[in-house]
Amino acid sequence: MITVRGAGPLTTVQDRGRPGHAHLGVPRAGALDRPAAELAQRLVGNDPDAALLEIVMGGFAATTSSGCWVAVTGAAGSLRIGGVAGAHGEAVWWPAGAELSIATPAGGMRSCLAVAGGIDVEQVLGSRSTDTLAWVGPPVVRDGDRLPVGAATATPRPLDVPPPARRGPLRVTPGPRDDWFDPAAWQTLSRSAYVVTTESNRIGLRLDGPELPRARTGELASEGMVLGAVQVPPDGRPVVFLADHPPTGGYPVIGVVRTEDLWQCAQLRPGDEVRFTPDRAAATR
Repeated sequence: MITVRGAGPLTTVQDRGRPGHAHLGVPRAGALDRPAAELAQRLVGNDPDAALLEIVMGGFAATTSSGCWVAVTGAAGSLRIGGVAGAHGEAVWWPAGAELSIATPAGGMRSCLAVAGGIDVEQVLGSRSTDTLAWVGPPVVRDGDRLPVGAATATPRPLDVPPPARRGPLRVTPGPRDDWFDPAAWQTLSRSAYVVTTESNRIGLRLDGPELPRARTGELASEGMVLGAVQVPPDGRPVVFLADHPPTGGYPVIGVVRTEDLWQCAQLRPGDEVRFTPDRAAATR
């Protein structure tokens, strides 16, 4: 059992999410930085479907009732266990009764904390993920919460180095409603710099920058949305839909960000710059 002493600005339980329930109005949820979450699970010997903690901007502290292996990946907030510094991106031992803390990271936004055995809260629709739109799954982690941990099923890995993650502009393919936009809008999207706003969250990355002009006016009937959709509300500024995005939407989608690039959105802070680039590989498939 883990007892949370400090939950920080936002801590949620996440696994690989619950895709396939959009017809029920339920978002997919799941860890925003998928590569970081998968690495943390491998390091402690967990099944890929195990649940972990997604911690926004550090400020997290907890104790455990029995010793266990843990790993922190993603944003590199300083890790301390019992007052001793722990390594980021490696499996480390967490003794019973010792306090584990994760400080505010110098860069990035979200840290993943995996515990051997996984966070064993009750599943809802086949997932332990917290969904911050429809509030399906476990509630947000609060100070004083006690979180059950499952039985460890494998030994931890001493070291696991994932393939280098691509960093750079978000690769985007034209969306199903690109005909609603002026031809210059696509050029504006792919040649301009945008800035992450404070309204960004697990639902969507909201951006400020050059307006994307429309070729058509009026309302669009609500239709299905996909992960990575770049939706453009009436103010003309793009919003990239993330894991907790609504299953439907009524604003036109100018493009869709490649799934492999979405982890970058998880680590962008307000004020960070975002650029888009046409996905040439997708266009030739």
